[in-house]
Amino acid sequence: MAFLKGAHSAVLYEYLKRYQEDPTSRVFAPLAESYRKAGLAKEAVEIAREGLRIHPNFVGGRVALARALFDLKQYEDVLLELGQVCRDVPDNLVAQRLVADSALILGRSEEALEAYKLLLYFSPGDAEAEKMVLELETTAYRQAPQSLRKDADIARHYEARQAGE
Repeated sequence: MAFLKGAHSAVLYEYLKRYQEDPTSRVFAPLAESYRKAGLAKEAVEIAREGLRIHPNFVGGRVALARALFDLKQYEDVLLELGQVCRDVPDNLVAQRLVADSALILGRSEEALEAYKLLLYFSPGDAEAEKMVLELETTAYRQAPQSLRKDADIARHYEARQAGE
């Protein structure tokens, strides 16, 4: 790791030292995050997965793993890692944003909208989340008229049957 320079290297080395002293500690999460910030996302994934084998319910570890997966453009895996986190800890803003952004990239508009709405609920001043909610709702509304017409046709049919009885 002698190739690392700058602010990230000192922090990374400190976490690495602590991790080597006690590989069962939860320091794997900030170590993985340090690897990610240093541009070593694959190493971050590896260390996070290793730590999660020991601490499978550690939310910070799941989020660190998901951030590295996001950097590697493994959006399906991000959603898999954070599904339970977002159900258990819906106010985890980092997890919600990763889920929202990953779902959006994957074209899962409803899932993205739900996550952006939760972000907005827990962080009402989040302009980015507000913008995305508006865009996704507007798109959904524009795509809805055909299904709304079907609903209206069914209603007219039902009303006509009622009037004929």
